[in-house]
Amino acid sequence: MMQKRTFSRKFSSLRAALLVCLACLAAANVTAQEIKRGGTLVLGGTQVARHLNGAVQSGAATALPSTQLFASPLRFDDKWNAQPYLAERWSLAADGKSLTLNLRKGAVFHDGKPITSEDVAFSIMTIKANHPFSSMMGPVENVETPDPLTAIIRMKVPHPAIVLAMSPALCPILPKHIYGDGQDIKSHPRNSVDVVGSGPFKLVEFKAGQRTVLERFDKFFLPGKPYLEKLIITVNPDASNLILGLERGDIHIVPFTSAPADLKRLATNPNLVITPKGYEGIGSINWLAFNLTRKPMSDLAVRKAIATAIDKNFITKALQGGFSPVSDSPIHSSSPFHVVDTVRYPFDVKKAAAMLDAAGYKVGPDGVRFKLTIDYYPGPDDQQKMPAEYIRTALKKVGIAVDVRTSPDFPSWAKRMASHDFDISMDANFNWGDPIIGVHRTYLSTNIRPIVWTNTQSYNNPKVDELLNAAGSVMDPTQRKAYYAAFQKIVTDELPVYFIDQVGYHTISQKKVGNVPTTIWGTASPFDEVYFK
Repeated sequence: MMQKRTFSRKFSSLRAALLVCLACLAAANVTAQEIKRGGTLVLGGTQVARHLNGAVQSGAATALPSTQLFASPLRFDDKWNAQPYLAERWSLAADGKSLTLNLRKGAVFHDGKPITSEDVAFSIMTIKANHPFSSMMGPVENVETPDPLTAIIRMKVPHPAIVLAMSPALCPILPKHIYGDGQDIKSHPRNSVDVVGSGPFKLVEFKAGQRTVLERFDKFFLPGKPYLEKLIITVNPDASNLILGLERGDIHIVPFTSAPADLKRLATNPNLVITPKGYEGIGSINWLAFNLTRKPMSDLAVRKAIATAIDKNFITKALQGGFSPVSDSPIHSSSPFHVVDTVRYPFDVKKAAAMLDAAGYKVGPDGVRFKLTIDYYPGPDDQQKMPAEYIRTALKKVGIAVDVRTSPDFPSWAKRMASHDFDISMDANFNWGDPIIGVHRTYLSTNIRPIVWTNTQSYNNPKVDELLNAAGSVMDPTQRKAYYAAFQKIVTDELPVYFIDQVGYHTISQKKVGNVPTTIWGTASPFDEVYFK
């Protein structure tokens, strides 16, 4: 009798396992049937990419095409977990001072040449030497290549953000045989023409300020991917035209959308899908930057008076429709290192005027204390142009005459910032997942460089340098948080920038588009799994 029961239990278990397998096979068949290969996807953006090489240029305008053209060692899911990509395995040493990458066998560049550890080493050292995020690869001393499929990144101090730094938009793997020819890689002709990449799509056409046309790379190292035949990134500085293109069906995806009127209207469109997911890693903060090399911006009393004269609640509620919460810190609230104990400046026009009087900036016969120019990043109007115009009005009430200066495109604005040719400027700045990557660059005195999105404010505080360097060289998150808490208190007191809001970005897509990227990097990720339903 016992034998029969045992056999019966075994048979039931076998039958259950068989049913599970059949169900899995059925699900796999359904998935395979749902995902159709082919089609041309059009993505719309307002930002102009100067070139396509994300190893030497930051920002969404470059990240969108760069992550399609170049593969990175790792990618990340929506839970901040690292996933294999060009590297099928990786291991971080317990002391945080070395990261070993094991590359996929058989991966090739768009010209058919194999991707090896030499290319990984070349790319990482190129990023270290040229990328505006100097702290991202700053601790890296060298990259060892014991064999063609193994790269070992060696660091002089523990580097808690090194795994995250292997992300698509941050660590594109370049072909050494193309870029290692001795030319200046920042101006290399192959950054824009005849680009040879390692990613799911290869370049067909790049017309700066107009469009980038990419097509499927049939020898991509992930079999069967990408699903799309072509990907076109079209640029139009007028975001309303992109939204109209979505509604007509000419455009399939518009990321980085924050305009409240568009978001409210399109939410009722049954053919569209709107999601705020995909911006957790980016962690965008909108702020007002001060050029500390110019008077009177070099006077802390003036910066504090300007902060006091600005009503951030008016900006976030009236101009941004409540989609973007107020920011009071250099670290985004999505980060575990964000703290609420910062120095704040409640809106008070009378107090702001009194602060300027006390600092010796008296009102002249014409009602003006001094004149300033405010620039703004040529991005969404609700985040940039409209706040800049409001600030002009707000500062006029305390006797500061402000001229709003418009840049025709991103390269023009970026050149002004890089050459420190500004008084104050609006700007949307990304945290890029870890403060080491996206925050340190703005405040370290060692990163005062003629490159946009570095320390273009020329802020110099040895204590801040000490805190950031300490936070960037320990693995313990509790210690790191203590360092960053002290840093946030100092920076909000000294105001090299004044934080306005956390940008409420959304991605809008047509419902027929499947697998729209919603990982922590959103559309700054490869589109190898995107398809038309």
